[in-house]
Amino acid sequence: MPPTMTAFERSPDGGRGLARDMRVRWALEEVGQPYDVRLLSFEAMKAPAHLALHPFGQIPTYEDGDLALFESGAIVLHIAERHAGLLPDDAKARARAITWMFAALTTVEPPIVEREMARILERDEAWYDQRLPRLEDGVRKRLGELSAFLGEADWLDGAFSAGDLLMVTVLLRLKGSGLLEDYPNLSAYLARGETRPAYKRAFDAQLAVFTAASRQSSSTAVNSP
Repeated sequence: MPPTMTAFERSPDGGRGLARDMRVRWALEEVGQPYDVRLLSFEAMKAPAHLALHPFGQIPTYEDGDLALFESGAIVLHIAERHAGLLPDDAKARARAITWMFAALTTVEPPIVEREMARILERDEAWYDQRLPRLEDGVRKRLGELSAFLGEADWLDGAFSAGDLLMVTVLLRLKGSGLLEDYPNLSAYLARGETRPAYKRAFDAQLAVFTAASRQSSSTAVNSP
């Protein structure tokens, strides 16, 4: 039996590949592991059956036999450790790749998500116009540091790894923001990730779910009395 992951029945990202199940899809595609997907509504995510898998009522989760995991980074690490292709064989290079996985999720992603949430939830607040520039300065600080480290290299540490996979998914959240344009090497890095065949397969699979849900909603609206 292939492993089963959970994903949004109707992703709030509009099919842009930003939902965190994208990370798991991409990892499974990179290692050539078949998988099943169980789609969940927002209501189902808070139901007891899903909370037994993910105590915070989010996606993705991952089930393989009697093993159940949550948190996208932990799931990607598990996949990378079980299948060749996402972690180097050399012990030191492997450790560095795992370090970059943590860096993507705990150092680079938080200021990006904080800015994103402020734009969504605080736009009408009196302090928004003063707060946003400070949040964007925090993002630029991390981008500048990452850009300086990457330099002219294709990937963060030699060959493409799970560290790059997670870092690319984090930087994807900045597409269209105007913040990446000041760092041409990061823009090129992001583009390299998006052109990987496994990424394209994962993106198309996630987009197909969103498109099907949108069509279903449109059909329901048209046929409603």
